Amino acid sequence: MRAPAFWGGGGGGIAPLLLSPISAIYAGATARRMARPGWRAPVPVICCGNATAGGAGKTTVARDLGARLADRGIAAHFLLRGYGGRLKGPVRVDPDVHDSTAVGDEALLLAEVRPTWISADRGAGGRAAVAAGAQAIVMDDGLQNPTLEKDLSLLVIDGTYGFGNGRVIPAGPLREPVAAAAARCHAAVLIGPDECGALSQLPPGLPVLRARLAAGPEAQMLAGQPVFAFCGIANPGKFFATLQEVGAVLAGREAFADHYPYDAGDVKELLAQAEALRALPVTTKKDFVRLPPQFRSRVTVVTVQLAWEEPAKIESLLDPLAARIPIPA
Repeated sequence: MRAPAFWGGGGGGIAPLLLSPISAIYAGATARRMARPGWRAPVPVICCGNATAGGAGKTTVARDLGARLADRGIAAHFLLRGYGGRLKGPVRVDPDVHDSTAVGDEALLLAEVRPTWISADRGAGGRAAVAAGAQAIVMDDGLQNPTLEKDLSLLVIDGTYGFGNGRVIPAGPLREPVAAAAARCHAAVLIGPDECGALSQLPPGLPVLRARLAAGPEAQMLAGQPVFAFCGIANPGKFFATLQEVGAVLAGREAFADHYPYDAGDVKELLAQAEALRALPVTTKKDFVRLPPQFRSRVTVVTVQLAWEEPAKIESLLDPLAARIPIPA
């Protein structure tokens, strides 16, 4: 789905006011759900969550943390719902067997680097991961899912979007009030500059870690090249801006709804537009895994990675969790 325009920062008008009674019911239901106890895993559980519906960079943060744990010799497994996929889980993701219609696009990205599980019931998914040898679990999303207790929760914030208009679904993009989400988190991760004043809405004592998204090394080949960029992510402008930052010439662009399921007709039209512009068709890795396989060789992928302003801060949050895990000599 595309988020309504009034969900954005400064979004006013009559719609949010009319929807506010439903928002109160939604927020109340979330609070009651979160009051239920979850399963306490025998291994550390880290949650990369957010307060808003849609992307904030959670998957990128999760991948980064999984790599940091691996560097310490810890067998970390990823766990997520598998949004956009038909399987409910618990299922271990196999990129050779599953596609995005089965497990969702984020699950495929995570499964490239570490063992990955999808499960609507995160507690059941956590049990499956532990039974399979996980020494730590990194959750991509799940801050509003109570079925698995967390040892470290991070509130991931997209600096270009913040908390939108500050209202709860359906009057705004929030899954719950910011204060409620922040109260369960040990730190916030701000990705990009705080363009919307999001930090001013956080509790004063909540630590804030700053990071930015940097294009992968393959993006350097695009400098000076005309490109036709397309994507179906929560904030398409971030992808287009990333291409311009590496010097690509944006000859054309096309934005789709988040998690858009491309079919053959869509891709043929996109490739035709790129050819008409004499431009290289480029997209994100998240979009690439949703393309029909027969077209993937004709599309260039630009990846992103997380660059921490102070890497020592995230390492210090991982230290006490890592200390609980016996590492073989």
